[in-house]
Amino acid sequence: MNQIFRKKSMAGLLEQSGKKELSRSLGLLDLIFLGVGCVIGTGIFVITGVVAAESTGPAIMISFVIAGIACALAAFCYAEFSSAVPVSGSVYTYTYATIGEFFAFLIGWDLMLEYVLAISAVATGWSAYFQSLIKGFGLQVPAALASAPAMGQGGLINLPAFIIILVITALVSRGVKESIKFNNVMVFIKLAVILLFIFAGIGYVKPENWTPFVPFGFEGIVTGAATVFFAYIGFDVIATASEEVKNPKRNMPIGIIASLLICTMLYIAVSGILTGMVSYEKLNVADPVAFALFSVGQDKIAGIISVGAVVGITTVLLALIYAQVRLSFAISRDGLLPKKLSKVHKKYKTPFSNTWLTGIIAASIAGFVDLTTLAHLVNMGTLAAFTLVSIAIIVLRKKFPEIKASFRVPFVPVFPLISASFCLYLALSLPKITWVSFVIWIALGVIVYFTYAKKHSHLN
Repeated sequence: MNQIFRKKSMAGLLEQSGKKELSRSLGLLDLIFLGVGCVIGTGIFVITGVVAAESTGPAIMISFVIAGIACALAAFCYAEFSSAVPVSGSVYTYTYATIGEFFAFLIGWDLMLEYVLAISAVATGWSAYFQSLIKGFGLQVPAALASAPAMGQGGLINLPAFIIILVITALVSRGVKESIKFNNVMVFIKLAVILLFIFAGIGYVKPENWTPFVPFGFEGIVTGAATVFFAYIGFDVIATASEEVKNPKRNMPIGIIASLLICTMLYIAVSGILTGMVSYEKLNVADPVAFALFSVGQDKIAGIISVGAVVGITTVLLALIYAQVRLSFAISRDGLLPKKLSKVHKKYKTPFSNTWLTGIIAASIAGFVDLTTLAHLVNMGTLAAFTLVSIAIIVLRKKFPEIKASFRVPFVPVFPLISASFCLYLALSLPKITWVSFVIWIALGVIVYFTYAKKHSHLN
């Protein structure tokens, strides 16, 4: 029992943060754009319409506020940890230092699956938007190369999804500075496209479309909040970048909270204009933002929005691949996974082999597997991480009062306990198959821990 609950010392973590294994090249704007790049994607281009049509009606704006507040509680915990212990690994590292090795490994194991599945799922969405976009130019991907075999559409491989993952993998493997420059340009384009929709659509808003404002009652608003909560999950990607940030004690908390605030405001603005332009009953479509513009005769702007959706989803892919590699890098560096995963390339200063292994696995899943059944596991992984980081911040305050963070969560332990309770409530609302799949994956993690990780741990 003492072995599985052994912890990394805070002194050791702080010493590790001073080493320069990875290049510290990210500024505050880079961090904010990394968070916005991951959060603003399919959430704003797809989920807004579906949730409005099925759960909330125009009151989706309130759902985004509730979900934003819930996410802010978890974001506060991430912000304090990342400024106190600026080391790669995010919630895995925080758990290792406060709760113990066994739980740290399991949450790391859980998050690795979450990130890989999220990469594959997002690439599948990117493929659908890309194919829709090129159809406008009279081009078409052959049916055999357009979808995974299990989709029942006659496909042998989803080639666009497979290729885009490998392209982003090549970019991430060559250096964080190059990846972030690309990400910043793409996020800038994405934000410009979203602002274009806001300014183009606001003139077509009809207040009567907001009546009734709460057609599904308060229960619908809560259901909507639980659904759109997952549109925010990308901000924790920022925490994985701690070790590559200039002045992390200042920049990490600002980056996490600023990106969450920007995304919340954009979600509220877009959902408000969307439900004001078109009756919420008509928004249950795959591309609600473009659909709303087509419905008011703004075909050219709708085409630009489709381009923006492809660009937007590309930045999500980059952020997720980056996060997965930094997480497995941290676990490997502690001896809990094979050493090759934490080997840094001499020229590029990145975990090169790890990046390509991640890319090839995710590309294979996206190319050949139907992700519908597995998609909820991404949500489960995120909720588990948010729950643990909320508990870990209470332990940090109690056991390590000498650790000075540049940002401190207010009202500890009340805020962290509310955060953990909200996450557990949402997790319980997930389908039974998700829980079964989650338990199977965690059981595999327990086997890996006791057969490999426990013996090879640097704390052994």
